[in-house]
Amino acid sequence: MRLAIVAPLVAPIREPQRGGSQAFVADLARGLADRGHEVDLYAASGSQVAGVDVIDTGVDHRTLEATLYRADAPAQNDSAAAATAFGAGYAAIGGGGYDVVHNHAFDVPAITLATGAGAAVVHTLHLPPAAAVAAALGQARRDGARPTIACVSESQAAAWRTRVPVDALLPPYVPTRWIRFAATAAPGALFAGRLSPEKGAAEAIDIAAAAHLSIDVYGDAYDARYVREQIDPRRELPGVAIHGGVGRTQIWDAMAQASVVLCPARWEEPFGMVAAEAQACGTPVVAFARGALAEVIVDGVTGFLVAPDDIRAAAAAARESASLSRERCRQHAERELELELSLAAHERLYERLVSVAVRSPIRG
Repeated sequence: MRLAIVAPLVAPIREPQRGGSQAFVADLARGLADRGHEVDLYAASGSQVAGVDVIDTGVDHRTLEATLYRADAPAQNDSAAAATAFGAGYAAIGGGGYDVVHNHAFDVPAITLATGAGAAVVHTLHLPPAAAVAAALGQARRDGARPTIACVSESQAAAWRTRVPVDALLPPYVPTRWIRFAATAAPGALFAGRLSPEKGAAEAIDIAAAAHLSIDVYGDAYDARYVREQIDPRRELPGVAIHGGVGRTQIWDAMAQASVVLCPARWEEPFGMVAAEAQACGTPVVAFARGALAEVIVDGVTGFLVAPDDIRAAAAAARESASLSRERCRQHAERELELELSLAAHERLYERLVSVAVRSPIRG
């Protein structure tokens, strides 16, 4: 099949990735290309994915800073800058003769402009429901374009179904075969994720302190105010080491060396790639029971789920996590969270859409 994948344009698709959706888009494009599909990845300037034809949209991601997702404030996902950015990409896509166009950007123009793509269209929603995005999806369906709407977990799909129909589940599983497994690890916790309120980096530091564990925090300053008010005051605490974002192989190596990975999400986590990657390393995960984390972690087997915001319970779980089998963590990741499962699900969906298009040609 000939496939166009539209990446979020708020960051280049290259290491170190800015977030989970960017990392998965790279894995998806490379994985589908490895399976013999003709894949073009439309992305912001500066993107690079080995083995994939990356189409430079000419978009400087810095022009889209206002559209960055904020859990505590509405993003400007229908801004003029976003419309200009996605307009250039979809203009090129329209003449590309694609079988399927798969959009991963969480922007109103990425949805409205896709109606002229001249191919079957899939929108994967990587974030919690947003009114403007839901309205754009609803309008596209009413206009007869009928794009396929996919979510990344059962939990996230349940939330979105209150706004729009959800046609498919396409979880962003992880490439376990590329991730080093470690049968043993030194005492110490790890947090990885953007430094913004919803991911819970400050809570991770507090949990580690309560558990008397050192902690390494990896992440870029996504929210400057949050870093200033919540992270900077914790930098000098004993046993706390705060690092910037690093490449995925580096973070996997760091995870493999940790005794526990902390995911104290402050929002309804849409999936939880860090939790999946940690288990592939063999490292148990302690998380607040929010969103899809209960779909990724086997409570009491590959980690522990505790009540949201309960620092004391999370600290006790972090101490107890050393008793869990690292081999069982790895086995769960290989059986249930492997990227190949996601690639197969994408292929099945694409094949079904192409079959429908053959029977009922899409008219541009």
